Amino acid sequence: MSLGYKLFVVFVAFCAVLGIVLWMAFRERKLAKAIADGDLEAQRAADGRVLAVVFGGSLGGLALTLVVAYLIFL
Repeated sequence: MSLGYKLFVVFVAFCAVLGIVLWMAFRERKLAKAIADGDLEAQRAADGRVLAVVFGGSLGGLALTLVVAYLIFL
């Protein structure tokens, strides 16, 4: 496997992680708009889910870093 192909695989994986995070965050924000203004607990829970998705994506990015190191240096 050439280095260019390896980097292409990493780029596709990065785009997949980013796309999933963006899709889930925007989906959750859209669903949160349906929450009543007075329901603070539900609004906080929705915000927590968005943060969980974003930080989960950062863990995916860290895992992708390990994949890059493996593909390029081994």
